[in-house]
Amino acid sequence: MTTRTTPEPAPAAPLLDLHTLVVTVRRRRRLWGSMALLGLVGGAGTAVLLPPEPTAVTKVLVAHQEDQPTDPGTLIRTDVALLHTTRIAGRALEALGSPEKPEDFMKEYEGSGLTNNVLQIEATGDGEAEAVARVRAVADAFVADHVRRLREAADAEARTLLDQRDRLRDELAEVNRAIGDDTPESGSGASADRESLFARRAELTSQITEFGQRAAQARVGTPRLVAGTQIVDAPRAVRHSVPATAATNAGIGLALGLALGLAVAAVGTVVADRPVLRRDVAAHLGASVIAELPRATRGLWRRRRIRAARARLTVSLARTVRDSAEPVSLLELGCARTAGVLALDLAAALPAERPAVVVDGLPDARLAGRRPRPGGPVVVGAQDATAGARRELRLGVGSVAPGTSWTDLPYLGTRTVLVVRAGHGSAAWLHTVARQLAEQHIEVIGVVLIDPDPRDRTDGTLWDAPPSPPRGGGSRTSRQHEVGRPRIERLPKWAARVPDSEQEAR
Repeated sequence: MTTRTTPEPAPAAPLLDLHTLVVTVRRRRRLWGSMALLGLVGGAGTAVLLPPEPTAVTKVLVAHQEDQPTDPGTLIRTDVALLHTTRIAGRALEALGSPEKPEDFMKEYEGSGLTNNVLQIEATGDGEAEAVARVRAVADAFVADHVRRLREAADAEARTLLDQRDRLRDELAEVNRAIGDDTPESGSGASADRESLFARRAELTSQITEFGQRAAQARVGTPRLVAGTQIVDAPRAVRHSVPATAATNAGIGLALGLALGLAVAAVGTVVADRPVLRRDVAAHLGASVIAELPRATRGLWRRRRIRAARARLTVSLARTVRDSAEPVSLLELGCARTAGVLALDLAAALPAERPAVVVDGLPDARLAGRRPRPGGPVVVGAQDATAGARRELRLGVGSVAPGTSWTDLPYLGTRTVLVVRAGHGSAAWLHTVARQLAEQHIEVIGVVLIDPDPRDRTDGTLWDAPPSPPRGGGSRTSRQHEVGRPRIERLPKWAARVPDSEQEAR
């Protein structure tokens, strides 16, 4: 009886890997750093190249008849709205003697309420003197209009009260006339009418007195409001400090540029989907990361460290390929120059009893076209890949970048070391590389990661990958039949998990 075991489903990948996002954004620091610097320079430049217009400011104390301690600022907002009317603008232009239209002039001054009773007015002009004259004209026009409205409201209220008083006086005269025309008669009815007339006369007299007092109070309160509405801060020009303005604008530009750069880098990272961490590169290519090489820099100390790391990598690769009975290739993705240098160093590091011939399969044939050095390795073109002695080891250098002729890769080597630049190829293209190498029966020894993230702590080893065939002795065909079964190709986990069709799945 046979028992079928169902493989455990792979854990679902997160929709957004924050670790990868942070690492990729940090690697694109040139982008967001440049945008932040551009914002800094642009903000500072606007303060120098585009200075603000000459501005004048004044403050007006506005007294309202309906002032209340609990007023939420409705009255001062009404004053700000009245300030931006053609009536105020027209009277200010009349005082200035300017032929400008009120609609256009309203765009050159602004009003804002500082408190419930303090209004600040700002105006611009071609010069400081013109700006001061404009703000003074606007303030005077507003104060005059506000005083006029206060007096008109008081006069209207007093006139209404006096009209009511006069009406009551007329009614009182009729009552007095009725009382005078009344003849003394006996009887309770005549006595009751007389008493009602006297009561009505007393009530009308009291109301007439009250309306007269209210009309007097309405006019008495107006001078207090008129005196309370005045300019409390004389019009003056606003001094602009170029260094302070430049520093403020530079800070704002720096923040905006940095935010925009980080946003662009984050969005580009998510859209491009370019693996950076060694675990992602290994998972997409289906091969473990066997070595890393930092990016070349200008610093002397860093260059020494990189040369030492390249020397260690060369020794490690020499141990890996020197006993190989098959041609070995270095296939690059995004680092053609580094792959060529590694191939020359590797060929020079191999023992003299088995020299290596470097086969240049790069698109621009940069190795075959260079001048050979005395005592250096022999470099031939891809058309001469089959030439050479049998004891020589062919060391091919090619590319797996987009546009590669996949059928030519086996002539460079049936075993390969992928030299991949971190963050260069997309996840989809890494899948394509892994599948094409598997279809061409090219064994991937490992991956050399160029320019890795220095803070990457992920593991680039595929623990569940099948073991590689022995490196030495015999050809590929003989090794396939040594164990009495076909050779198992090493495919990445995603390729084994997701078949291309139903027939492949069966």
